[in-house]
Amino acid sequence: MPSNRSPVLSATAPPQAPEAAVPTPGGPPGPAARRTLNRGAGLAVAAVLLLAVLVLSICFGAKSLSPGQVWHGLADSGSPYYTVVHRMRLPRTLLGLIVGLALGLAGAVMQALTRNPLADPGLLGINAGASAAVVTSIWLFGIGTFEGYIWFALGGAAIATTAGYLVGGGRSATPVRLALAGAALNATLFSFVSAAMLLDSASLEAMRFWTVGSLADATSSTVVRVLPFVAVGLVLALVLARPLNALALGEDSARALGSRPTAVRAAAIVAVTLLCGAATAACGPIVFVGLMVPHVVRTITGPDLRWLLPYCAVLAPVALLGADVLGRVLARPGEIQVGVVTSVVGGPVFLYFLRRAKAVRE
Repeated sequence: MPSNRSPVLSATAPPQAPEAAVPTPGGPPGPAARRTLNRGAGLAVAAVLLLAVLVLSICFGAKSLSPGQVWHGLADSGSPYYTVVHRMRLPRTLLGLIVGLALGLAGAVMQALTRNPLADPGLLGINAGASAAVVTSIWLFGIGTFEGYIWFALGGAAIATTAGYLVGGGRSATPVRLALAGAALNATLFSFVSAAMLLDSASLEAMRFWTVGSLADATSSTVVRVLPFVAVGLVLALVLARPLNALALGEDSARALGSRPTAVRAAAIVAVTLLCGAATAACGPIVFVGLMVPHVVRTITGPDLRWLLPYCAVLAPVALLGADVLGRVLARPGEIQVGVVTSVVGGPVFLYFLRRAKAVRE
């Protein structure tokens, strides 16, 4: 009688390829090697694209600077462009790099954790919790600096994430229940944010500018203070790549492969909380980056998080900084805040993925 056990569970050693399929020494690489080479080459291209967007972000603003002027502004403290480059554009570009990386990784980890391809960092109310906590700090305590925001944002993100996970069923949570719990939390918390903005006219301007999502107030101090939180979240997310791959096979298969599903989920939630809390505190809630980028990357790398996460870490800053540059160019000498640009661009992309998912199911 044939066995019903999964090959993943029943195999005691990796299956051996047929003798004819093994490449001879010095011969052409096999399919797995070609995929690895293609992914590595794609990651190198993505890195070059990121470098190009970084240069564009420093060159373009209310006044365009040539690459030569940018170089003089970077290297020569006596240059007339030094202040513009060092105090305005360089901090803004670095913050966009860090925040984009954080949002892209958070989205990829959240989609893997919930097994929901349309999940983003707001699925469990993470962005909403951070936003509500920051608005509370402005409204009730008069806090107006990143140093004050960051702890409120992380605390609000952690509370909202824990509440969403528990309401969604805890250990027995399913993607649908998590999505419903996150939607309820988002609606409640963002209603609170709107009410606070209406009730406190003195803080209305600061809150309204922050809740749009912007890189315009970036300073070198903000970059330095947000970096440790994102760095810890980055390392934790990359370490979780293999365990989350195992968890995608199901809890029983994950345990058989040596993974501990409860610990993996808890660590993933900590990583997403650190990444989203720090990013939201630094520049407000920016939507769709954590949703769009993992989808695009998945068409290149497939679902393997060992490749998906590094690609997201490189391409998400490209998307965020590209949107920021676009907002500065379109509204010169003013600017359109990056949160508005990502919303305008991300909405149609989100609808496209919904239609594509529906077509695949049919």
